[in-house]
Amino acid sequence: MKVEVFTKNNCPFCEMAKMLLLHKGIEFEENNLDGDIKAFEKLFKRSGMKTMPQIFVEDTLIGGYDDLKMLDESGKLDTMLSGQDD
Repeated sequence: MKVEVFTKNNCPFCEMAKMLLLHKGIEFEENNLDGDIKAFEKLFKRSGMKTMPQIFVEDTLIGGYDDLKMLDESGKLDTMLSGQDD
């Protein structure tokens, strides 16, 4: 499963999201958008959100850190990453 994390510098929620993923042993691609207005605009068109982090599994937007944490605590993140249906 492809996991993408869009971040910016000095973002505590970005750091917490990355730490959660690293703690679980989940490989992810980080895209830091600091200073890249065009990349930020492209991400906004993709997600409709302006906050960071923005986390995608495959092409599905999970949301930010709070959403990621809720998925993890419910066990749904593991299911999603294993490719199994509910």
